[in-house]
Amino acid sequence: MRIAHISDLHITGENFVKEWGENLIKILNEIEPDIVVITGDLTDDGYIHEYEVVKDYLDRINAKKLIVPGNHDARNKGYEIFEEIFGTRYPFYENDVVAILGIDSSEPDIDDGHIGRENYPIIREKLSKNKIKIMALHHHLIPIPGTGRERNIPIDAGDVLQLCMELKIDFVLSGHKHLPWKWKLEDTYFITAGTACSRRLKGKSYPSFNLIEINEKIKLKEINVMKRKINEEKILSCSKLQ
Repeated sequence: MRIAHISDLHITGENFVKEWGENLIKILNEIEPDIVVITGDLTDDGYIHEYEVVKDYLDRINAKKLIVPGNHDARNKGYEIFEEIFGTRYPFYENDVVAILGIDSSEPDIDDGHIGRENYPIIREKLSKNKIKIMALHHHLIPIPGTGRERNIPIDAGDVLQLCMELKIDFVLSGHKHLPWKWKLEDTYFITAGTACSRRLKGKSYPSFNLIEINEKIKLKEINVMKRKINEEKILSCSKLQ
């Protein structure tokens, strides 16, 4: 099974690079992932005309998509437009191999993150399965090195981390910081994607996305996590997890 994890597209922002955006669609349609997980910041300011542009763009990706909003998408009541266009802010996907739950960690018109106690039962219900369990949200739960002073980590990150440990969630996918990174805490991998097609890059980093490949044919599932470079269409790194 193949999962593409993209984030922070900022399709309607002044820093969006059309060439990178076209490359992203080309690469995704060539590798044919089973699902594309998009962890927020599709727009710059959450306006309805921005969402219309975003929808037209994402419709060109020929794959199933699981999408959660980011802090930019929640601006100007954009969270309501998000629901009109994409349905729920808490999407769920499941097959014989994985269970993937999307969580809206955004707050209207502020950049801070918050999951909320009212959503913990949803996480328990959907991710208490004997499968590879994945939670996807915009905000990172653990600070990312090289991204400056920490400001926007979810205010209830500690409680959510405890829940991840308790449920033995395999992967937590996030974005927000525009820099790819990977942490492991107990049995959970916390994987942050960089920005896929925006010039809002940290230092000398590159536009990229993550590709998670799961080989379910072997008893202990082999999992490869690859970082793909957008502007040169090549793999930057590959980590093998089991």
